[in-house]
Amino acid sequence: MNKLTKEDISQEVFDLYDDYAHNKIERRQFVEKLSLFAVGALTLPSLLSFMTPNYLDSILIKSDDPRLKSAFITYNSPKGGGSIKGLLSQPAKSNKKLPGIIVVHENRGLNPYIEDVGRRAAMEGFITLAPDALSPLGGYPGNDDDGRELQKKRTREEMLEDFIAAYNFLRSHKDCNGQVGVVGFCFGGWIAAMMAVRITELNAAVPYYGGQPTPDEAENIKTPLLLHYAGLDTRVNEGWPAFETILNKNKVENTAFIYPAVNHGFHNNTTPRYDEAAATLSWQRTIYFFKEKLNKK
Repeated sequence: MNKLTKEDISQEVFDLYDDYAHNKIERRQFVEKLSLFAVGALTLPSLLSFMTPNYLDSILIKSDDPRLKSAFITYNSPKGGGSIKGLLSQPAKSNKKLPGIIVVHENRGLNPYIEDVGRRAAMEGFITLAPDALSPLGGYPGNDDDGRELQKKRTREEMLEDFIAAYNFLRSHKDCNGQVGVVGFCFGGWIAAMMAVRITELNAAVPYYGGQPTPDEAENIKTPLLLHYAGLDTRVNEGWPAFETILNKNKVENTAFIYPAVNHGFHNNTTPRYDEAAATLSWQRTIYFFKEKLNKK
């Protein structure tokens, strides 16, 4: 059989994976339901393999790229999980303080994709910190299935404190200019929005397909927002109109893009949900937004 492409796969399979990735069904149920789509040469093992993240062949900026200084550090999160591990990345050659970006992972810990995103952002002239909210439980376990199970053992409110602590750490870092933004994906998109709720001084926030704050929480936001949504992601998108109404009422700077005919997770280039055109355009917009908001005198 020829190599599978996402065009070979029913949208129902992507919806099924979305349910599994967001803990709506267990792995056993996912496999059972996925087997219904295994017809002829399209086998269950081939479907499972295709839907599983491929980190080995998808990393864009290697961990030892000589253009970067990139290393794991730990910082203190007294209201969260205590000692938190994170990947700190910045250009290897820079003679000035840099604007900072917190990079927030999905609901499975600091996997290779998010590490790569942290390095990608650093390549654009930022100092970035990608924390691992699974640190109190031993850290990202090496695969996303176990990562999701671990992350379910922590509350999202406690993990939010870890990312707020990351903001405080990065803002006061000797190589940071004190202006810090956040970008987050899925669970991390909710964290990015909630950091805007909780941190008055946050300079910019970019949630990717993240759940929205409650109306009462949204009333507290002053931070400029750039939001990216997937056109097929009705689960998350249904919360945007009410959120937008509050932001506009309070005259909060916000721009939202809904990318047509793409799935939740379209930026993640390690899975078949990835859409190159939407991912590239959204990332260009994100970097432009951060450069505009984090380099103010």
